[in-house]
Amino acid sequence: MVRVRFAPSPTGYLHIGGARTALFNWLWARKNKGVFVLRIEDTDQSRSTQESEQAIIDGMRWLGLDWDEGPVVGGPHAPYFQMQRLATYEKHAEALIAKEKAYRCDCSKEELDALRAQAAKEKRGFRYPGTCREKKLPRGTPRAVVRFRMPDQGATSFHDLVKGEITTQHKELQDEVILRADGVPLYNFGAVVDDIEMRITMVARGDDHVVNTPRQILMYQALDYPVPQFAHLPMILGADKQRLSKRHGAVSVLQYRDDGYLPGALVNYLARLGWSHGDQEVFTIPELIEKFDWEHVGATAGVFNPQKLEWLNQQWIKSTPKAGLALAAGVSPEFAGLMQERAKSLNEIRDAWQAYMVPELPAYDEKAVVKQLTGQSKPLLQEARALIERTFAQGPQAMEHAFRTFAEERGLGLGKLAQPVRVAATGTTVSPPLFETLALLGKERALRRIDAALEKIR
Repeated sequence: MVRVRFAPSPTGYLHIGGARTALFNWLWARKNKGVFVLRIEDTDQSRSTQESEQAIIDGMRWLGLDWDEGPVVGGPHAPYFQMQRLATYEKHAEALIAKEKAYRCDCSKEELDALRAQAAKEKRGFRYPGTCREKKLPRGTPRAVVRFRMPDQGATSFHDLVKGEITTQHKELQDEVILRADGVPLYNFGAVVDDIEMRITMVARGDDHVVNTPRQILMYQALDYPVPQFAHLPMILGADKQRLSKRHGAVSVLQYRDDGYLPGALVNYLARLGWSHGDQEVFTIPELIEKFDWEHVGATAGVFNPQKLEWLNQQWIKSTPKAGLALAAGVSPEFAGLMQERAKSLNEIRDAWQAYMVPELPAYDEKAVVKQLTGQSKPLLQEARALIERTFAQGPQAMEHAFRTFAEERGLGLGKLAQPVRVAATGTTVSPPLFETLALLGKERALRRIDAALEKIR
């Protein structure tokens, strides 16, 4: 069975890069009817917070990336927080020591700093020389860390599902610390032990972890676990080809929720940010699950394009059923339907609802008032009021027909008659379709707004 995982550190919000990593893992699990595990790598205690953990969980839930095992839902491999698993890491570290694949090291910081300084003086990279390899320091040695014993010769190769064959010479690696003196694991060892305990079959993550992979492969092998498949996803860049940051619009996933994006639109965008299926741009979630593969994940960095995300959000708004759109925006289905073809975000629909439908009288755009509510337009607005009062009960089409007939009889363009009514009813010259808006306002409120506009002209 396919078992994949997303393992964020709760040191900040769930950002675009992390969300895409989670999405690709989730899609692969769902496509293969496998298991998607969420686990929290909270060993950086100085920066990990409960707020960040909750933001990650809330972001995943909003995107619809449900997990089969992990925080909140539990599972057979609990706990899913590294700081609650310290005894497990110690057990595996002791097993490596027993097999002479690891050893305790009590080299002081001062000693290591002196070795680094000497390496810098000689203009070579620092590599721990294995000072404690043969000491066989006993358990309980003060300040002792545990180091993994890297092979002196040979190389480790693996096939990356995105990047292809990657080979690392062992002489480039050093005996790295896997367990600190306080029992907290370092990243490589903690991730490997968790993958083993949780029976992970594939590791998909950002390509900043490529350098960690050969080290981890050696650890899987030392612990007698089949090496998982690997897929390293390229970085996401801003339009200036620099690493994505806040200045490019990369913010918390939940900020996109607050800015009026539909979760499906963001998921659709993230999927296309590094993966393709022909020329198709708009995908439903079931389509993404069905079509996703690693073969078409690009090996080069994706460029974050806010305009394309906005366009996709607009397409999703257009295709979302009125009832669902109304629920998401907090408006009536009828009003959601009016805004559906023009809105780029849910916030536009909400703002329009608050502007056009909620108040007794709209907030007038002064430029619109100066241009449309004039002494010259007053007789037309009075005629329009009469037409609305007479035909309102017959519906929007009847009102529009009456307006067009009157305009033709007077030799006017429809806008000459309709625009003063639009300003009277909505406060602006740009609004959802006028006659449907009047119908939603209701006859009494629509007429009251026209009467208020006529007063304004006086």
